[in-house]
Amino acid sequence: MSIERPGYELPLLLLLGFRNLIDGLHAELARCGHPDVRPMCGFVFQAIGHDGTTAVDLAHMLGISKQAAGKTIDSLERLDYVFRERDSNDGRRMLVRLTDRGVDCLAASARIFEHLRGEWEATLGESNLRALEDALRMVTAAGQPLRLDVPGWFAN
Repeated sequence: MSIERPGYELPLLLLLGFRNLIDGLHAELARCGHPDVRPMCGFVFQAIGHDGTTAVDLAHMLGISKQAAGKTIDSLERLDYVFRERDSNDGRRMLVRLTDRGVDCLAASARIFEHLRGEWEATLGESNLRALEDALRMVTAAGQPLRLDVPGWFAN
């Protein structure tokens, strides 16, 4: 006898798995000296990257309004995760860059995600986790650029 698995459960299970990982990440980040970082920050930090970006480009990448991007930058600047500076190639443009604290948060996040993946591996087994990752790559257009517009997508 097979157990019925309604289609609506799949996105919920994927979302719950994501939520568990993100909640675990943020609990550990708080212990590592980053208690004010919220899930949105990860998307912002990734969008800013090592080269920096403008508020307009950040808004576009995140799928949010320019005003929302500006407010996000303001709050992250107050928390010392980002700073603004004139673009050396175009003095009319202001770039947003990660501070040392922002870079440290990204590095800590990478370490924590490795640990959380290890926990999943301990629970599921190495072959099951690899199979899950491989299957998700097959259905999520692996090789495509990373999309950071989830915050705006959820809001719309």
